[in-house]
Amino acid sequence: MTENEDQVAGLLLAAGGGRRLGGRPKALLEHRGHPLVEHAVAVLRAAGCARVHVVLGARAADVRARAALDGCVLVDNPDWEQGMGSSLRTGLDSLAGTGARAALVSLVDQPGIGAPAMARVRAGYRDETSLVSAAYAGVRGHPVLLGAAHWPGIAATATGDRGARAYLREHADRMTLVECADVAQPYDIDTEADLVHLE
Repeated sequence: MTENEDQVAGLLLAAGGGRRLGGRPKALLEHRGHPLVEHAVAVLRAAGCARVHVVLGARAADVRARAALDGCVLVDNPDWEQGMGSSLRTGLDSLAGTGARAALVSLVDQPGIGAPAMARVRAGYRDETSLVSAAYAGVRGHPVLLGAAHWPGIAATATGDRGARAYLREHADRMTLVECADVAQPYDIDTEADLVHLE
């Protein structure tokens, strides 16, 4: 593993309780015979992230018991019900002191975004000041790569379900957009109707 490879950690946000899915945690939804959280970790690894931190929340003990997450750093977010912002803060905090200089942030409920898109965004990493985002027909989406120099600012503004959105909007002039519409579909698994996307 080259030094550069080790500098970008995968950060998977998998804490959601699936409120609009009848309270089924998204991490445990089945996709291709495995829990969605396993699929998402495999995608980050295939994209070149040797270190993967997974933020758990809803039914974290069940996720630990049912998903094969060997080699991952599992991080509990006790405040997961406050929304994605708290999970992003918890995840970035868990990376402090690991030597990671950037986080490739992925959401567990976007199985249409595979390794090719993840790898494309990850390849935009230059140093700890990097800000890189996938774009779909020019519109910013996930995944995003957040250089460590930005983590304190993101943590200070990540509230509710907004995640890094406010910070990224303020720093749009420093963001590199990487078009991914040709290799990925950025749908979310949010409602019962969205379950058709799972295989």
